[in-house]
Amino acid sequence: MKSFFRFVLLALVLLVVALVSALTAMRFAIHGREVAVPDLVGKTPAEARRIADAGGFQMDIERQYYSATVPEGRILSQLPAPATQVRRGWQIRVAQSLGPQRVEIPNVLGESQRAAAINILRRGLDVGAVAQIGMRGAPPDHVLGQSPPPNASGIAAPKISLLTTESAPPQAFLMPNFTGQALGGVTLVLQDAGFRLGSVSIAPSAVTAAAPLDDSSVATSPPAPPPPPQQPAPASVIVSQNPAPGAKIVTGAAVSFEVR
Repeated sequence: MKSFFRFVLLALVLLVVALVSALTAMRFAIHGREVAVPDLVGKTPAEARRIADAGGFQMDIERQYYSATVPEGRILSQLPAPATQVRRGWQIRVAQSLGPQRVEIPNVLGESQRAAAINILRRGLDVGAVAQIGMRGAPPDHVLGQSPPPNASGIAAPKISLLTTESAPPQAFLMPNFTGQALGGVTLVLQDAGFRLGSVSIAPSAVTAAAPLDDSSVATSPPAPPPPPQQPAPASVIVSQNPAPGAKIVTGAAVSFEVR
């Protein structure tokens, strides 16, 4: 019995030693590939990329900011910070300095969104986020607010975010039934309501069968010329319409008719 307990105890000791050895080896395998992030702040992009490549890192310039302390074109900040322990091949994201602010923030309040964007880009700035808000009485697609405000100084990013009014959706209506009404009066109603008159065609009518002619009349009489095509007149009566009665239409839509 004593030998059995001695054997179990020895097996447990060996198992613990094996687990500790495995954890230690794993820790060395993981941390053995860790390196310190180099300091890229103040370097030119070419110098910073060369240092990052030598250390086995990837470097991406993500943003640009104004800075009164870091010269234009140099690396302004980085993430992860210098001396951080990371794995080899880690990505270093950096921001580039634009130098001190030298441009004036324009006043684009009240301008259309397109005119404001042109004004901003012309000054070497970028359009940032654009938010829209519905407001009664305000013209659509006009700038209500901007950030930074006009003539601001000490800004960080060369971007101007805008708050504009929403474009009002076209008003919708239900198509009325114009069947049986005169075309001229319906045309005036449509124009007054803000709609357009589409195509107007003559409805096909039943052809009355003609009496048979004898052979002598057929042989001696020349064929009659076809009648001229009928043209819709204001007094023509509507027999069908498109869109159909009850359909949803918006202002400016075209309405077509078939008349007789």
